[in-house]
Amino acid sequence: MYAVEYDIVATMNTYSVIIIGGGPSGMIAAGHIIKQYPNATVLLIEKNKKLGEKLSITGGGRCNITNATFDLKELLPQYGDAEKFLYSAFSQFSTKDTITFFENLGLPLVIQARNRVFPKTEKAPDVTKTMIVFCTHPNITIKTNTTVTKINRLGKNIDSIETEKGEYYSAQSYIFATGGLSHPETGSTGDGFNWLTRLGHKVKTPTPTLVPWKVSDTWIHSHTGTAIDDCKVTVNVDSKKYFSCIGRILCTHIGLSGPTILNHSSKLQDALLSGSVDAYIDLYPQKNHKEIDEMILEVFEKNKNKKLKNVLSEITRLHSSELMLQENLPYDVETPVNSVSKDFRKSLIQLLKKLPIHITGLEGYEKSIVADGGVLLTEVDTKTMRSNKVPNLFITGDLLDIRRPSGGYSLQLCWTTGFVAGTHCLE
Repeated sequence: MYAVEYDIVATMNTYSVIIIGGGPSGMIAAGHIIKQYPNATVLLIEKNKKLGEKLSITGGGRCNITNATFDLKELLPQYGDAEKFLYSAFSQFSTKDTITFFENLGLPLVIQARNRVFPKTEKAPDVTKTMIVFCTHPNITIKTNTTVTKINRLGKNIDSIETEKGEYYSAQSYIFATGGLSHPETGSTGDGFNWLTRLGHKVKTPTPTLVPWKVSDTWIHSHTGTAIDDCKVTVNVDSKKYFSCIGRILCTHIGLSGPTILNHSSKLQDALLSGSVDAYIDLYPQKNHKEIDEMILEVFEKNKNKKLKNVLSEITRLHSSELMLQENLPYDVETPVNSVSKDFRKSLIQLLKKLPIHITGLEGYEKSIVADGGVLLTEVDTKTMRSNKVPNLFITGDLLDIRRPSGGYSLQLCWTTGFVAGTHCLE
């Protein structure tokens, strides 16, 4: 997969625009090209057997389409250093435009906690089906199960592309929408990064981001699927606080996940590279020691004839807490509640406020929701998504070096940049 400069002496099919990548940004670009330029012809190439493979599994199969934050001054800071770069693009196609777009296509949406927007059915394949309908048009040729192997350049511009079948296609303009490196099993294997580098772009090496944390604590693994609301996680480096976060966490068979964890995975990566890491969970960040003690006493009073093991879940909010207790505070859980000592209560309170977790690393690309890195934003025209290096090339979605949190921001980046590229690519 590389870019070369030579003349193609062969019969080839010619289109107005060739889009490589049949994910969200590629599909929305294809449909809007025809809306903007009704006489244009589009070739949409996808290496998988069908369009939208990754889209169909995103959001745990529910598809968090966007985030219903409509004020750009509140929305764009979520994209970190890319805030200024994205202002023009999001002014052209905003989160509100995304919601209107899908509802006009007949897909009802629902806004849930933290402004996350989902299809009302909460089925990601319904979003994919909607997008496939949107980019189905007589002037759009869709070629699936087709791998692009060469990007051929003539002068500054891309001249043509070649597939693994030896087919050549040319166009006036090209849109790269191949995605990044997250979930490589869906075809995101970094092809676009390789081509862009060969074409003279500087590409920041992608790293997995928005990924679950790996921990060695058996009690966490035993609670796979259990969510803990409103807790605080603190990570220290060399015994000094590095960062903390408050919110909902999810226990998995590997470690910890959930929005709070995913949105701080890049910070954990930095911490792991900075020194020795230790971490702990505060299960009751809104309560002080006295308030927790009062809560424990109240639970004990209601259950004074029971054994400790039978009331722990009410205190910890975990369905089975014996293992957590035994791993961190060895104590006989068969002890009757009315025999629990004051010293043990103090130790239990300390544990609830500072429950240690042993982080061993982060999961990789296969579990990453997105991977950061990509083309430097200084090499892309913010108003059109046009490459500053290759005049007839437009770059979208995960190929751009933009870090974003979970919560609909990643897909919104695809919708916006795909729309912008599609509406400007034949100017």
